[in-house]
This record gives sequence, C-alpha cells and structure tokens, in this order.
Amino acid sequence: MIYVLLSVVCSVLVSVLLKLARRFEIDVSQAIAWNYLVAGALTALILQPALAPLREPGAPWLALIGLGVLLPTIFLALAASVRHAGIVRSDAAQRLSLLLSLLAAFLLFGEQLTAFKALGIALGLLALLCMVWRGRQRVVESGPAGWLYPLLVFGGFGVIDILFKRVAQAGVPLGASLQAMFALALLVALALQLWRRLRDRTRFTARSALAGVALGLANFGNILFYLRGHQALPQHPALVFASMNIGVVALGALVGLLLFRERLSRLNLGGVLLALLAIGLIARG
Repeated sequence: MIYVLLSVVCSVLVSVLLKLARRFEIDVSQAIAWNYLVAGALTALILQPALAPLREPGAPWLALIGLGVLLPTIFLALAASVRHAGIVRSDAAQRLSLLLSLLAAFLLFGEQLTAFKALGIALGLLALLCMVWRGRQRVVESGPAGWLYPLLVFGGFGVIDILFKRVAQAGVPLGASLQAMFALALLVALALQLWRRLRDRTRFTARSALAGVALGLANFGNILFYLRGHQALPQHPALVFASMNIGVVALGALVGLLLFRERLSRLNLGGVLLALLAIGLIARG
C-alpha cells in the first residue's frame, strides 16, 4: 500500500502546485508544456518502453490522439478549477469522474451492474453537486467559474478514463502508450504556446520552466506509483483503485482546509463524506 500512498501524495501535490502558480507568478500554460517534456523523458528513462507495438496495424491511434489533445487541455481546466473552486472541489471532481468510466463500463464494455455499484453512482453524483455548490453569495463572488470548471474536470477526466480503457483493450504495453500520449500532449501544449506567443507576445520564463519540472515530476510520480501499486497487489485492483480515490479526496480536503484555509459549507463537507461513501460502495460492488 506504500505505492498507493505515494501516488496519492503526488496527485494532491499536482493540485498544490497549480494552486500556488498565481502566487509565484507562474504561467500555468507554460508549466504544463514543460511538464509533458519532463514526464515523457522520465517515461523513456525509467520505463524504457519498446515502441514497436505502436507500429502494429491494431494500434489505437485514434484514442491516443484523443488523449494527446485532452491531457494538456484538461490540465488547464484543472488549473482553472483549483484557482476558482479550490483544491477540495477540484480533486473531488477529478476523482468522481470515475463514475463516468463506470457508466461506460456498463454501457460500452459489458460489465455487470450490481446494487452496490448503482447506489455508489447515485451517491457520487449527489456528492458532486454538493461539493461544487457554493451558495448564492459565493456564486456572485466567483461567477460561474466556481462550478463550471469542476464540471469540466469531472467530464474531461471521465472521457480520458474511457480512452485509457480503449487503449488497454488494444493490448499496447502501458509504457509505449504513455510515451505516445506524452509526446502528443507535448506537441499540443507547444502549439498552444506558439499561438499565445503570436497572439499576445507571451514570453517563456525560467520560473515557469522550473515549475513545469516540478509539475512533471509529480505527475509522472502519480502515474508510476499507481502502476506499482497495481503490480504489488495484482489480485486486489478494486482495493488499489478505491484506496487511491478515497486517499486523494481525503488528503485534498485536509490540505485545502489546513494549508489554504479553504472555506467549506456544511453542504460541501457533506459532499466530501458522500464521495468517500460512494467510492467505498463502488469498490464493494
């Protein structure tokens, strides 16, 4: 379980780095581009994937291209969500996106729907509404961004999970698929930076590059330790999956409350508890 704990820490660390970006005048978009350069380099150095499977006729390039586009853009949505809605709601929205992948598993991949899973999905959707609800006064203060960006994070990460399942079904080794995704994501991120450069004369900064290195380390660590957790507990994937999601929601809430003094209403706190219950029921199912 130590690998799952390390993955939880890395995942929440990504949100913390995004939260601190404005305070330290870091260009998040630039940092995200550098992040994929670092993550791709670490994948090549540590996992040393063979790229031959990507040249096979059955290689899922459509899903890989979709992931290459979504990974950097959903990172931007996550950064905006952390800025406008806070770490607690952003991490919860990201983790509750598993509800969409579960629905896809029932509708697209033939998995059996049990009573526990159905109840967990229903409670999870209710938890999401509770956590993103900010009340009339807060909506006026933050505008629609306070609930719109968490919903984008929820939907975006759900689609990413579904595309991951498509890639896994194709039988491409994980290292090769990650290398392709990070490379494509880097191209998309660099294209966004070039467009910003031409439009706004945005300049690259060393500070944003250093932040991107830290972000890439945390992002890669999150994925690497998560995979190691599954390797260490091959007979208990539900335990790893549920522990990961519960840990991120709980640690994200703790960091948001203690480190950033994020204010949560009773309804928001109730949503966090419902999220933990929902994930537990889904794992039980």
